[in-house]
Amino acid sequence: MQVTREQFKTIFDKYFDDIRRYLYYRCGDEALSTDLAQDTFMRIWEKDLVLLPGKDAGLLYKIAGDLFVSHTRRDKLRQEAPERIRFESGSRTPEEELEMQELQEKYEKALVKLPENQRIVFLMSRMEELTYAEIASRLTISVKAVEKRMSGALARLRKEINA
Repeated sequence: MQVTREQFKTIFDKYFDDIRRYLYYRCGDEALSTDLAQDTFMRIWEKDLVLLPGKDAGLLYKIAGDLFVSHTRRDKLRQEAPERIRFESGSRTPEEELEMQELQEKYEKALVKLPENQRIVFLMSRMEELTYAEIASRLTISVKAVEKRMSGALARLRKEINA
């Protein structure tokens, strides 16, 4: 049975504060916990999920937990990416060293400008050395979607670095 507006409102009123508190206990950030709680209910509404009496709370907590984990992973990747990517410095001349530093800065700026979905796929491939199939499995998307995001990321990086 699909959720009607009235049923959704009832479920929202009944569980929103509990979901928000659950998320707050996990992250310690009031604003983030409110945002993720709202996203949880948006998922229910947008996907027109079927809620069964007695099992609706479990589904809400599962969605909220998954959203929190996804947010944490994205945030961690966003913060660590520029630090983890360093160009090797060997026996270079000062001019070559300066060029490498400039290239590193361009790369980091270009990486931050990538759309989130492309940046995540790119970093999973390059930093975690995952195959496209592994990335697709983790992100629950098709391998073709991974290929498209990766080719888009590489094209944008080339364009930004060579600009």
